[in-house]
Amino acid sequence: MSDTFKPGTDDVQILQREQCFSGFYRLERLQLRHRLFSGEMGAQIERELFVRHDAVCVLPYDPRRDEVVLIEQFRTGALDKADNPWLIELVAGLIDKDEQPEEVARREAMEEAGLELGALWPVCRYFPSPGGSNEQVHLYVGRCDSEGAEGIFGLPEEGEDIKVHVWSVERALAAVRDGKIDNAASIIALQWLALNRDEVRGAWS
Repeated sequence: MSDTFKPGTDDVQILQREQCFSGFYRLERLQLRHRLFSGEMGAQIERELFVRHDAVCVLPYDPRRDEVVLIEQFRTGALDKADNPWLIELVAGLIDKDEQPEEVARREAMEEAGLELGALWPVCRYFPSPGGSNEQVHLYVGRCDSEGAEGIFGLPEEGEDIKVHVWSVERALAAVRDGKIDNAASIIALQWLALNRDEVRGAWS
């Protein structure tokens, strides 16, 4: 293996790209080759790619009360693999073409939880499943006032039925530890908050 080889996009050859399905999401089939760590080009391989909009997830956090606002909703993807397909999650939404991630965070916080967010703290951007999807997630912690945050929200025309929960940070972290919160964005955001809580509270107090 060559120690000097540093792979990049120029080391991938797309030989054919076929659209297999197009709806709210899109499925493509790619024939491609990529350079190996030996420095040689590899053999042709076939991969299917789930193409979807990038997403924004935000954890509303009240630094004064040390509470987070989480939402609960039914998720089809958990139907066959979870005891309960109603998941505890972050506020989240997909990015439309002309939107900035921060705009999506604020819009979704109002639509899904009735919350007006203050400052947004960028946590990270990550690929939740890069082996088969091109989706990238923009993750934030958003300052909020959690007092009185409750109710059922969501857009009925989009089939949304969302329940708001206000939890102490300690309760939320315990839910991560016990496996009651089992989706990636929520786990990452809450673990990040656990590591950076003092800094965030200091900046937002």
